[in-house]
Amino acid sequence: MKKYFENLAKALLGQKYDDLSGGEKKVIDSIAESTAVSENVNETFHDSLTFGQLVADKIAAFGGSWTFIGLFFAFILGWILLNTMWLVGELAFDPYPFILLNLGLSSLAAFQAPIIMMSQNRQVAKDRLEQKATFEINLKLELELMRLHEKFDDLKNEMNKK
Repeated sequence: MKKYFENLAKALLGQKYDDLSGGEKKVIDSIAESTAVSENVNETFHDSLTFGQLVADKIAAFGGSWTFIGLFFAFILGWILLNTMWLVGELAFDPYPFILLNLGLSSLAAFQAPIIMMSQNRQVAKDRLEQKATFEINLKLELELMRLHEKFDDLKNEMNKK
């Protein structure tokens, strides 16, 4: 069987099987075994995430939504109205210039930014997996087309001999 892989790699890619990259070996193996090379990258990637990564992705998704912006705007507007119109003088717990509100906003930004960046880094890693899978599928299609052309040329030559 090893010889078959060697011959297939040499014929299709012009290299020894052992010299191929992991993705190229996967394609040659799938051609030799007549199996599919495609996989659902979303499922594979999602299954590898930890609980913390899933939570960070949910926070990043909510933090970048119009729902969050609307709720946050309403919260800030309510805070300002509460401390300027309804609670006047000694009753206001955060009078103008709203130092407590500024502290809360700064803290939120300090925690939210790294969480969003972690989520974006995971998205980049997932995109790399998708690109690798796409490359493998394209390579297999190209190699299979080359094999079909060779078979077609062989059939054409046989018919011309008769």
